[in-house]
Amino acid sequence: MSDSRITLFAEILLPIPVPGTFAYRVPFDLNGQVRVGQRAVVQFGKTKIMSGLIVGLTEKVPSVEVKFLMDLLDDQPLVNDKQLKFWDWVRNYYMCNLGEVMQAALPSALKLSSETTVALSPDYVLDSVALNDFEYLIVEALQIKPKIAISEVSKIIGFKKVMPLVHSMMEKGILVMEEELNEKYKAKYERFARLAADYRDEAKLQDLMDQLTKRAYKQLEVLLAFITLGGDADNEILVKNLLEKANATSSILKTMAEKGIFEVYERKVSRLKEFKVQTDVDSIQLTEAQQKAFDEIHAGFEANKPVLLHGVTSSGKTEIYIKLIKEAIDKGKQVLYLLPEIALTAQIINRLKEYFGDRLGVYHSRYGTNERVEVWQQVRDFEQTKSAKQQIIIGSRSAIFLPYSDIGLIIVDEEHDSSFKQIDPAPRYNARDAAIVLAAMHKANIVLGSATPSYESYYNALCGRYHLVEITERFGGVQMPEIILSDMRVERRRKTMKADFSSTLIDAMKETLDEKNQTILFQNRRGFSLRLECDECHYVPQCINCDVSLIYHKSQNVLRCHYCGYTASVPTECPVCHSTNIRMHGFGTEKIEEDLSLVMPEAKVARLDLDTTRSKNDYQSILESFQDHETNILVGTQMVTKGLDFDSVKVVGILNADNMLSFPDFRAHERSFQLMAQVAGRAGRKGKQGKVIIQTYEPAHPVLQDVLRNDFRGLYEKQMVIRRQFGYPPFYRLILIRLKHKDYQKLNPAAAELASMLRPIFKQDLLGPEYPVVSRVKNLYIKQMIVKFRRDYNTQKVKELIADQIRLFQQNSDYKAVQVQLDVDPM
Repeated sequence: MSDSRITLFAEILLPIPVPGTFAYRVPFDLNGQVRVGQRAVVQFGKTKIMSGLIVGLTEKVPSVEVKFLMDLLDDQPLVNDKQLKFWDWVRNYYMCNLGEVMQAALPSALKLSSETTVALSPDYVLDSVALNDFEYLIVEALQIKPKIAISEVSKIIGFKKVMPLVHSMMEKGILVMEEELNEKYKAKYERFARLAADYRDEAKLQDLMDQLTKRAYKQLEVLLAFITLGGDADNEILVKNLLEKANATSSILKTMAEKGIFEVYERKVSRLKEFKVQTDVDSIQLTEAQQKAFDEIHAGFEANKPVLLHGVTSSGKTEIYIKLIKEAIDKGKQVLYLLPEIALTAQIINRLKEYFGDRLGVYHSRYGTNERVEVWQQVRDFEQTKSAKQQIIIGSRSAIFLPYSDIGLIIVDEEHDSSFKQIDPAPRYNARDAAIVLAAMHKANIVLGSATPSYESYYNALCGRYHLVEITERFGGVQMPEIILSDMRVERRRKTMKADFSSTLIDAMKETLDEKNQTILFQNRRGFSLRLECDECHYVPQCINCDVSLIYHKSQNVLRCHYCGYTASVPTECPVCHSTNIRMHGFGTEKIEEDLSLVMPEAKVARLDLDTTRSKNDYQSILESFQDHETNILVGTQMVTKGLDFDSVKVVGILNADNMLSFPDFRAHERSFQLMAQVAGRAGRKGKQGKVIIQTYEPAHPVLQDVLRNDFRGLYEKQMVIRRQFGYPPFYRLILIRLKHKDYQKLNPAAAELASMLRPIFKQDLLGPEYPVVSRVKNLYIKQMIVKFRRDYNTQKVKELIADQIRLFQQNSDYKAVQVQLDVDPM
């Protein structure tokens, strides 16, 4: 690469949904710097500038005329070979384009394009940084117009220089991307103090102390505190810590700075909190059941198999994970700990930080863009530095795409959870399945943990593909909770219901409150009322963009669509028959919260759902106040089912078990059992046995009877008979083909045409095309078909057959506007 006269061509991957890569010629003066994995600035089309990834370099001349790449954005590669190999597997398995994988993998701050809008950073102080001529022009333009697209910046300073310049101005903290502004991201600055250079001399410092002893004793205290904290002319001290130590005010420090004793300045600090290790992992004493499981997991590792850890709720799986993590980092390996939702992270992060301090890095979508970039760079640099900082990454599904170089262990906690599956946009990957492939690429061990494993994983374990480890008792010998089915028909007949609560549930909540314990209530619908309906003509307000009814949200007094966000005002009369008899039907978490204040006015109630956790810290603060007993009852959607651990929750109420059981999906019974068992697992985790009250109109339903007995295996075996008979996973694989168009009269013939092309190949294994339950979302009509095929078929061959037919279908000019989406292993 050192010969600057070789003509090199770069294969550039762009974050767009188009197959393949694009060839660009490397300018001679960049020959010495260009490497695979760096980002390069390229012109795409006539006017667009984008940053793409270099995924290959060659001297072979392309068959078409190519443009020069304009510049490089990185000194060292941003991604590594293992990562690119993994991305390619995701592309191939989930039938998407590599650009879509790149789009999902890279934090948005690393994907600049000419459409990216920039603004001055809220923290940038004019004239605080020396600007060159170009930077000055951009700052000046932004003072006139608060935000401008990079394409406009290129008009100010010329086409070629724009990306690297914007990139360096972002690194200096002068500019931010507009979406960061929307996140209200502010760089974090702290004030630091150090001794002025004059006082490097011991004699001068002694002199100063003598003067202060006579004249300014408070200033002397500040100076002594500074020295005690380890500060001198070369070592700065955080002003906050200094003033606290000296018990002084900032005005004293200001005076000392004016006298030239201290230099006080602001410096940008990392937002990624530094945590000190407080507890030694060796202090964890495993119980007999945990130790047995720990040893069996190692037997699975020896056999080079993924391990499925099936342990009942509160059986102490986290302690086992902590021991396994310690073993992996002691060998100098990286660890990835995947959690299904942002929801789970707050509690578990704090537990892990206690043992691993700043070896733990957190990566998920609620983090600011810049925080995610910091974690990305730290993970990438591990290969060179072997730095212990952020050697363990805990995150949601997107953490799987970070640039790992040497993973030793992957833990997928709550592996059954459907939020490991990305629904939109492509790649529609399942992080649990992808993690198994990632572990194989790194020759790493992998543990899938759950109290209610997915049937696919459990089937793989019973077949011997995975190594099964089971823990059947709760930690510390605590009993499993008592489960009570509350028959709503009887309650309604006897008129013992209050609002939507049965007398059994109210009595249990009151008893718990009297004992100073806590309750969790679960209802899988947010909002106040699920629909408004006219009593006379049965009109129900509908969304104008989607085929769903609008849900009433009382706090904002609006009707809202949960698919596209459309809102409408609440009608005072029926728009069809003008009757004023409009009644609310169904109940969501918001209504439960309000009803509780009437039924149990003495109880303090909090709500945990998407509406109350819009910003990064809402979730944490709601859970912290519940942890600190500031609230007695927590009402929530499925966020409350995810691995939360509160000692004093003694009662859990499931307010409507029937809507889960009657959902039209072959996984409905599996999911209902998982949800109910997980919610039930929040009760009685310490001390006295907990109670779970399930409100239902069908207490004899077989799934509820299995929940009553906590019989996971029994339900699994019954479901397997049905799935084998009708050809569903785990015996068959599924590929869902979804077609979308804004005009259903164009969609229907298009779907029929594609089905007629696929049917000769797949015969009765092609189901559909049909409209799904919600047949229009965001003004697009949807039709879908499912290809089913046996597990022993050549999956790659099936995918190639489908892809070929779709390519032919898309060549027909009548169907150009029809969107085709593929979902491999849909959930």
